[in-house]
Amino acid sequence: MATVKRDYYEVLGIAKNAEGDVIKSAYRKMAIKYHPDKNPDDPTAEDKFKEAAEAYEVLSDGDKRARYDRFGHQQGGGGGHAQNMEDIFSQFGDIFGNGGGGGGFEGFFGGGGRGQGRRVKKGSNLRIKLKLDLEEIANGVEKKIKVKRYVACPPCSGTGAKNGTELKTCATCQGSGQTKRVVNTMLGQMVSASTCPTCHGEGKTISTTCDVCKGDGRQLNEEVIPINIPAGVANDMQLSMSGKGNFPERGGVPGDLLIQIEEEPHEFLKRDGNNIMFEQYISFVDAALGASLEVPTIEGKVKIKVDPGTQPGKILRLRGKGIKDLNGYGRGDQLIHLNVWTPKNVSNQERELLEKLRDSDNFIPHPGKNEKGFFEKVKEYFQ
Repeated sequence: MATVKRDYYEVLGIAKNAEGDVIKSAYRKMAIKYHPDKNPDDPTAEDKFKEAAEAYEVLSDGDKRARYDRFGHQQGGGGGHAQNMEDIFSQFGDIFGNGGGGGGFEGFFGGGGRGQGRRVKKGSNLRIKLKLDLEEIANGVEKKIKVKRYVACPPCSGTGAKNGTELKTCATCQGSGQTKRVVNTMLGQMVSASTCPTCHGEGKTISTTCDVCKGDGRQLNEEVIPINIPAGVANDMQLSMSGKGNFPERGGVPGDLLIQIEEEPHEFLKRDGNNIMFEQYISFVDAALGASLEVPTIEGKVKIKVDPGTQPGKILRLRGKGIKDLNGYGRGDQLIHLNVWTPKNVSNQERELLEKLRDSDNFIPHPGKNEKGFFEKVKEYFQ
């Protein structure tokens, strides 16, 4: 099911008026709690770790935080950039007492850098654009989309090994996925680690490859995925479905399916936040005498009443005829802007009547003056 990003303040467990030191402390606690190396058996830990980093990236920056407080996840300049694990370590490493990339940060988890153990591999994410019309956005909708993605090979269960054979611990790296090299320097011995060339960092080797996937551990598959879109989403907003991305080579957990919303313009209605805007043109006669009109809404046509003496630019409000709020805070309204249409071409008879009305005192606006005589003249003409 498609999910909407959680509120960044909720992610870090802080109040909306929290200051910089509080934000930094909260992020530090969350990062330690959900660090993937500390949670090797929890495939969701990395996502929570990234979520905390994304929240900190926005809330620790004054400009980004201001835009987020005003527009939420529609801000356009917020988080989502620090999704690569190494980027997170280098970007926020100073919080843990180092300059990024090792030392202080990893010291909380046994020290020595991220090469101490292999984490569960995660497949790549898939990205799609989903077009929605205004009615679907207003009320929410379930969509079924066809997606091509890599899934675990059924015969070998994603291991890449022929059915019935076992994976062997890599003899080169002893299952660590990395090889280490000691170099003597004038400052002493320096230890460098690199990806094992034999198992390519996986820690396991295949003796007999699967006949179906040829050792890849995955197959390209096409499937139909139902997506529940909540009401109130906005153009360019991104939703995610966990585990519906690509399965990685030779075991691990699938990536995510990222859904970018593309709002299709409506023929008559225009969105403004949770409100719907509509431009209604009325004749000079309807503005003067009043009228009953039908206008479109996202739920169908409704009747509105135009009062006699309506001035151009007046706005009528249809309460509850807008878009449901994404966070469940009620529903917007439909605002109808009344514009008086002035004809460009008139007949001789119409011109004659308008010339007579030009001489009427009621034709020229006089605040507080009785307009009954003017209305009666117009009504008499059209009867």
